[in-house]
Amino acid sequence: MAQCVQSVQELIPDSFVPCVAALCSDEAERLTRLNHLSFAELLKPFSRLTSEVHMRDPNNQLHVIKNLKIAVSNIITQPPQPGAIRKLLNDVVSGSQPAEGLVANVITAGDYDLNISATTPWFESYRETFLQSMPASDHEFLNHYLACMLVASSSEAEPVEQFSKLSQEQHRIQHNSDFSYPKWFIPNTLKYYVLLHDVSAGDEQRAESIYEEMKQKYGTQGCYLLKINSRTSNRASDEQIPDPWSQYLQKNSIQNQESYEDGPCTITSNKNSDSNLLSLDGLDNEVKVDGLPNNFRAHPLQLDSSSDPSNSIDGPDHVKSASLHETKKANTGIIHGACLTLTDHDRIRQFIQEFTFRGLLPHIEKTIRQLNDQLISRKGLSRSLFSATKKWFSGSKVPEKSINELKNTSGLLYPPEAPELQIRKMADLCFLVQHYDLAYSCYHTAKKDFLNDQAMLYAAGALEMAAVSAFLQPGAPRPYPAHYMDTAIQTYRDICKNMVLAERCVLLSAEILKSQSKYSEAAALLIRLTSEDSDLRSALLLEQAAHCFINMKSPMVRKYAFHMILAGHRFSKAGQKKHALRCYCQAMQVYKGKGWSLAEDHINFTIGRQSYTLRQLDNAVSAFRHILINESKQSAAQQGAFLREYLYVYKNVSQLSPDGPLPQLPLPYINSSATRVFFGHDRRPADGEKQAATHVSLDQEYDSESSQQWRELEEQVVAVVNRGVIPSSFHPTQYCLNSYSDNSRFPLAVVEEPVTVEVAFRNPLKVPLLLTDLSLLWKFQPKDSSGKDNEEVKELVTGEPEMIGTEVISEFLINSEESKVARLKLFPHHIGDLHVLGVVYNLGTIQGCVTVDGIDALPRCHTGKHSLSMSVRGRQDLEIQGPRLNNTKEEKTSIKYGPDRRLDPIITEEMPLLEVFFIHFPTGLLCGEIRKAYVEFVNVSKCPLTGLKVVSKRPEFFTFGGNTAVLTPLSPSASENCSAYKTVVTDSTSVCTALISSASSVDFGIGIGSQPEVIPVPLPDTVLLPGTSVQLPMWLRGPDEEGVHEINFLFYYESVKKQPKIRHRILRHTAVICTSRSLNVRATVCRSNSLEDEEGRGGNMLVFVDVENTNTSEAGVKEFHIVQVSSGSKHWKLQKSVNLSENKDAKLASREKGKFCFKAIRCKEKEVATQFSEKYTFADIIFGNEQIVSSASPCADFFYRSLSSELKKPQAQPSVHAEKQSIGDAVRLIQKCSEVDLNIVVLWKAYVVEDSKQLILEGQHHVILHTIGKEAFSCPQKQEPPEMELLKFFRPENTTVPLRPSVEQLSNLIKTSLHYPESFNHPFHQKSLCLVPVTLLLSNCSKADVDVIVDLRHKTTSPEALEIHGSFTWLGQTQYKLQLKSQEIHSLQLKACFVHTGVYNLGTPRVFAKLSDQVTVFETSQQNSMPALIIINNV
Repeated sequence: MAQCVQSVQELIPDSFVPCVAALCSDEAERLTRLNHLSFAELLKPFSRLTSEVHMRDPNNQLHVIKNLKIAVSNIITQPPQPGAIRKLLNDVVSGSQPAEGLVANVITAGDYDLNISATTPWFESYRETFLQSMPASDHEFLNHYLACMLVASSSEAEPVEQFSKLSQEQHRIQHNSDFSYPKWFIPNTLKYYVLLHDVSAGDEQRAESIYEEMKQKYGTQGCYLLKINSRTSNRASDEQIPDPWSQYLQKNSIQNQESYEDGPCTITSNKNSDSNLLSLDGLDNEVKVDGLPNNFRAHPLQLDSSSDPSNSIDGPDHVKSASLHETKKANTGIIHGACLTLTDHDRIRQFIQEFTFRGLLPHIEKTIRQLNDQLISRKGLSRSLFSATKKWFSGSKVPEKSINELKNTSGLLYPPEAPELQIRKMADLCFLVQHYDLAYSCYHTAKKDFLNDQAMLYAAGALEMAAVSAFLQPGAPRPYPAHYMDTAIQTYRDICKNMVLAERCVLLSAEILKSQSKYSEAAALLIRLTSEDSDLRSALLLEQAAHCFINMKSPMVRKYAFHMILAGHRFSKAGQKKHALRCYCQAMQVYKGKGWSLAEDHINFTIGRQSYTLRQLDNAVSAFRHILINESKQSAAQQGAFLREYLYVYKNVSQLSPDGPLPQLPLPYINSSATRVFFGHDRRPADGEKQAATHVSLDQEYDSESSQQWRELEEQVVAVVNRGVIPSSFHPTQYCLNSYSDNSRFPLAVVEEPVTVEVAFRNPLKVPLLLTDLSLLWKFQPKDSSGKDNEEVKELVTGEPEMIGTEVISEFLINSEESKVARLKLFPHHIGDLHVLGVVYNLGTIQGCVTVDGIDALPRCHTGKHSLSMSVRGRQDLEIQGPRLNNTKEEKTSIKYGPDRRLDPIITEEMPLLEVFFIHFPTGLLCGEIRKAYVEFVNVSKCPLTGLKVVSKRPEFFTFGGNTAVLTPLSPSASENCSAYKTVVTDSTSVCTALISSASSVDFGIGIGSQPEVIPVPLPDTVLLPGTSVQLPMWLRGPDEEGVHEINFLFYYESVKKQPKIRHRILRHTAVICTSRSLNVRATVCRSNSLEDEEGRGGNMLVFVDVENTNTSEAGVKEFHIVQVSSGSKHWKLQKSVNLSENKDAKLASREKGKFCFKAIRCKEKEVATQFSEKYTFADIIFGNEQIVSSASPCADFFYRSLSSELKKPQAQPSVHAEKQSIGDAVRLIQKCSEVDLNIVVLWKAYVVEDSKQLILEGQHHVILHTIGKEAFSCPQKQEPPEMELLKFFRPENTTVPLRPSVEQLSNLIKTSLHYPESFNHPFHQKSLCLVPVTLLLSNCSKADVDVIVDLRHKTTSPEALEIHGSFTWLGQTQYKLQLKSQEIHSLQLKACFVHTGVYNLGTPRVFAKLSDQVTVFETSQQNSMPALIIINNV
């Protein structure tokens, strides 16, 4: 329970005090009324004695009474109505609210920090009022009247006679059977006669004389002269007299309720001169009963029929009357005790002392003695006999009942003089004068008697008071018998059905348990009494139970919260909205942020509702906002209800301030960091064969790899434009800004080009949200052309502004739990600084848009206007947090974020805008296939553009044709066949011999040191004027690897008029080409052994070309025709075809291979290009009947592009040290011998059947031959992954690898060939030795002098060779040393000697070679790979 102002030791005695009745004459009442008080109210502040009081107990022991208080009240003959008491309690609770600015206790329990109000003044007020307003009952005497004050005024004509009348009236009320109320303690009630004297107006002599007369008649102990009203009320109040009455009258206590004559709801004012005052006493000045000035008929707590709360719709506690406020209003302007001085205050205090000392206490003492004597005389009888006879002979009792009946009712009813009741009376008297020991023993005795008689109501009362007496006994001789209380409560509640008495038990017992720190038991007790019959009581008790849980040694926080919620609910039912709201708010502290989402929703919803009814609209809005923004686990219907409630409250709030700033709306969620900004127009859709460049759009997903590629491409082209250097002011162009882009600088947008902001909305609810009139919120600072700022800030623009056009989306529906993006456009018409602040929209929800099984959505849900249930206008700001900074030490140690400026573009002056369209652009090609397409360039802006270039990582994929292409008209036959090549018809004689032409690579844009990736677009005048368009041809060649290729083109262009902010613009295009397999070409080149050269110089090569059709026929390719093989080289050319078969037409069906052999010769000196010229000789060998000019576009373009891409591949060059320079040169010379720069182009046609039409495709493959004897391929070979090896850990030794040429390179230094007859006939029977002349030709292939050693002593040692070839010997000199000059040919005449017939291999001479000017001998055996076989025959 919460802390209380009073301790329980003070509370209980104050709750049970001696009751005294007051009966006033009319005149006496008038005197007190001058102070706006009744007589009883006049005494109230002074009713507590200031000193200790002594009295003697029946054993004549002195007993001390401390802090005794008496209760004086006017006689009321009607018992209070339960409804009126309920109403009174309701008003007391609603009138007591927590003080503003009250510092709450902070309780830390576990990980909870709770702000809890430590005291509950509303509960204390309720308890005090409840205990005071308890009606008197027959089974107990605690609140029965012990005495009666008879009050008359000294100004009356016959005061003594008046006293007689009052005395008779009191006697009539007590002893006449017409009056069952009020209750009197004992028949001979103490009468105390009080003479009121008005000091300011009355005659003091007369008063004294009357008082003397009274003393004669009633004795000095029985009367008193009270002087009041020492000053006149109309005198200016120069001195401030304290007002001790206000605190008692403000409390809406029972005596205070007496202000209503007909009950608390109808306030009637008197018709006499005091009409502005309330009659505060229940005494009516006008109605006389039997000539007496009192009307006792109506109790002040009586309700008239019109306001009977039981008829009220809200149930018993919902009394909607404004009585409390009325009373307060009536009381505020009134000064109580205006005619009293401080002396009068003392006189009243003295009067109470006298009354208690002289009158009341002696009367009580005497009564206790009498009762005690009766008790002793009764004890004198045998207890058992007395009990037995009492049951049979007690004639005034109701007849004996069966046990069951007794238990079901409240038991017996005793007559007033029954001996058991006398014990109870004595106990109550002892209790009232704080004699708790005696009281306990009496209650204990009475309890046994009552239980024996099965008088359950009486027994429960005795048990209750016995428990309280035991607790209050000084020195605590016995523990508090809580079980007594439990039995009493159970009896009251279950048997007697008296909830009021049960509630009193609970209130007392809980306080006692709390004082003993038994919070758990107290809580259980409080919870036990919550029931449906009274919401207010249940709410207060549940709240106290919650306080018990939190005040335990180990606080039970969740139980506290749960019971606070229950209390809040009951407060709400009782109409106590403020208390309900307070309970829910206190409980919220526990549930918040702990994942109890449904509980949180319930609490927030209730807080929102209660706040709304209390007109705390801001609190209501924030509570409903919480329900909506937390990830709700509620059902769709519940969420819809929450949303409607929220919109309704919000609408009310916004109506209060219609011109205020737009409120921030909580729904839908906006993922600010996912906001994307796009500068430029939307991409046009494809139009037939015309396909627009893909460029950048919001539909593309961000890909870091591709964005890096685009950046590199742009850097490449900018470097070329700026002569190889990227300027420091360069930043890559960004058309789409997102969370991955660099947003640290203000982006640049161009005037008259739209700015699109994509906002990512998410609806967290299970109900659809409808946003209407959705648009961006922005501010703009225009600049004039001179660049000065005009501080013209426009917040929300409506209508059609000249500065910035704003697109409005009329309806935007977000379905339940859907994430959806809205693209909102702004159209800048002026240069300046634009800032996008957020979005503004009407938030609403749809009525009745239901989808049944996903089929039957109402048509208006998506087509027409949605039926809005309710909507509110508001905004949400777009605030994007920049990236976390992590560069400096300071930034690393603290949390700092950089700026994100994607929503703050600078609008710059006009720029040209290029659009590119591709016409007949293929999506699928064969590898190596050539296709012709067209590109259209359109300038859609109002500025001319120039400097158009295109850059791509795959320049080998496309060409715009060389410089010669524009001049060379297409041949007629090519256009007939729709060929992409330039062709010339040939006659049949020229077949198999080469047709020579030449071309320079400079004509094809590929020179030394240029960037092959950056290609200028050949615009006719290098300028594209506004609104004009140009179509250019573009040849494409399918990449050599099969699969899907994404090829990026970046078009770069500039404005003719230089702009300071934007130097250039770009346009991107990604072409996706799917290639399928066609041909695989492999080629080798080797030296020809034949020496019959036309020029007589060794320099012939044989080129072997293998072509395999690898196409799997899914592309519909029937067969390939090899139509031409061409060579392109600076030094070599194909001379003729060495036709291996007679078949002239080279056709390859699926998976077939063809083999070609060509003879290649060196170009003549005049044809040979100088070292630095880029002139290539092209030789075409034709297999068909028309020549494709390989030195023209597009064949040469792709040939050169394949060369340049080959050159880009890294070559492994051995590092050369200075001291080894000479060795390195030697190696280089040797290497050069085996090098050849011959490039083969295989041109083909493919016959394809598609849709029962035959198409002819054409294409070309390139093979680049570098080295003699090494096989080269047209398509890159797949590398086999190396097998995994164990890691070896060792320190690498610092050894330099000696520069030695490889075996293949050395073997190519000298070319050898043997000349001999293929078969030789010799008569062995005539001559046993056969001699055969053999010529050995040595040819130096290098351009340096070579020393050669020929050694003939070598024998074949391997047994296989012996078996196959047999053995022979060379005759004559066995070793020759020669020096061969550059490219010299030398012949040696040798003789071979045979002794048997057979087949012999003459290829046994070993040849060693070294460069003449080198010390180091690179000797290696020059073995001829082919065996030289001779047949020796016998004739």
